[in-house]
Amino acid sequence: MSAPIVTGLMAYGMSGRIFHAPFVSTNPGFTLKAVVERHDKKAANIYPDIISYNNIDDLLNDDEIELIIVNTPSYLHYEHAVKALNAGKHVLIEKPAAATVAEVKELFELGRRLGKHVMIYQNRRYDSGFLSTKEVIESGRLGDLIEATFRMDRYKAALGVKSFKETKTTPANGLVYDLGPHLLDNAISLFGKPLSFRKTTGIYRDGSEVPDYFNYHLIYPNQLNVYLTSGLLIAGETPGFVVHGKNGSFIKNRTDVQEAQLDKGMMPTDPAYGVEPAGNEGHLTTVGIDNQKCTEPIASKKGDYTQIFDAVYHTIRNNALFPVTEEHIAWQLEMLEA
Repeated sequence: MSAPIVTGLMAYGMSGRIFHAPFVSTNPGFTLKAVVERHDKKAANIYPDIISYNNIDDLLNDDEIELIIVNTPSYLHYEHAVKALNAGKHVLIEKPAAATVAEVKELFELGRRLGKHVMIYQNRRYDSGFLSTKEVIESGRLGDLIEATFRMDRYKAALGVKSFKETKTTPANGLVYDLGPHLLDNAISLFGKPLSFRKTTGIYRDGSEVPDYFNYHLIYPNQLNVYLTSGLLIAGETPGFVVHGKNGSFIKNRTDVQEAQLDKGMMPTDPAYGVEPAGNEGHLTTVGIDNQKCTEPIASKKGDYTQIFDAVYHTIRNNALFPVTEEHIAWQLEMLEA
């Protein structure tokens, strides 16, 4: 293996603590050198050798750092990614990559001009439920697909404490830009660019300025309909993945354990990491030639966000194609921005 990629985090809030630092610190392809902590200095409690800079400029002026993870508030992603690229760093940008298609295209073009990689972090491609659904679809057991429905729901009646997500004048705000990138990327990574789409949003929470509900209807060739839905006032449990084909159906709850495990301090090197407990299996119902239905449990695939960082390593060191492509992100932003 080539030399580890020296990496810095732009923030050590929830995303830095849960979704990035554990992977960069345990993957032999990386060295976690520094983080920006403007107020409380917490990273050193877990990573005693880490450097805690007071601001982004100091982080970007560290000549040893090759890769910057842009995990600041979403409305700053474009601005901070531009600064990092101009400082000579590769970037891994949290979702949403930017607020508009034009901005994200500028980021990729700037990366090309500077000879730096622009990569977008889409971790939900590696959730256990999505990996299980993908495997069932690719097995062909459902036959020609008719409909797929993916959901990510919450019940959070109170407005969030992160005001940038709740203010209509802030770019990349609301639930559409928060959970929309996950669901759109799930669909795009499986089915590609839709022929057309319809977007519906709503505002239901008291005092909310921004959408807290959305539905996308994506229309694909061969009459495949894909529905992506999320709401912040959904009290009942709904399946995360429902796929119907001519030969059967697959239903799976969204019960990935990675975020909860990481939040409790489990590292991705733990053998139990990403393994859903028994009882969370999906269910595949197929219809035989005698018209008899057969339902069987489908064991959940192991969730594994480490695959993202393996891909980042091979993209930077071996110039491999990052799995979340420029086209994927442009299609996503077109639908977010609509």
